[in-house]
Amino acid sequence: MRDVDEELRLRKYDDQDEFALAWYQDEETLMLVDGCNQPYDRTRLKKMYHYLQERGEVYFIELKDGEEYRPIGDVTFWQNDMPIVVGDKTLRGKGIGRRVVSALIKRAKALGYQELYVNEIYHYNIGSQKMFESVGFRAFEVTENAKRYKLNLI
Repeated sequence: MRDVDEELRLRKYDDQDEFALAWYQDEETLMLVDGCNQPYDRTRLKKMYHYLQERGEVYFIELKDGEEYRPIGDVTFWQNDMPIVVGDKTLRGKGIGRRVVSALIKRAKALGYQELYVNEIYHYNIGSQKMFESVGFRAFEVTENAKRYKLNLI
């Protein structure tokens, strides 16, 4: 577990991901994340999480709800990319992504990283672009469909 603040924590991925399938079957979420609306099945979901786990630290974002925490999204902490999904659509635009990414930036600094990257944010995913820019990331490359971002930590 990694505490983000008094309401949010990150729980390390542990193969218990059944609840996340609904996030990756939602068309709106898929467009923001993958640029398509091809729903995931259990096999594809596991494959995605295992792929990310080979590259970085995969966490479920959990929100305190009374005395319990409930998963609302996921994030991967990886120097070359930081994919983040707030799967609970009712919680998007409420600063959760910014709080999570800010906590991971602190972790990167503590580990001595000199920079962090976000590989790809689609041009139409304005919310994600604004969130990463609000914590200091800057676009350094523009592709046909997306922007790539970088944050200098030194």
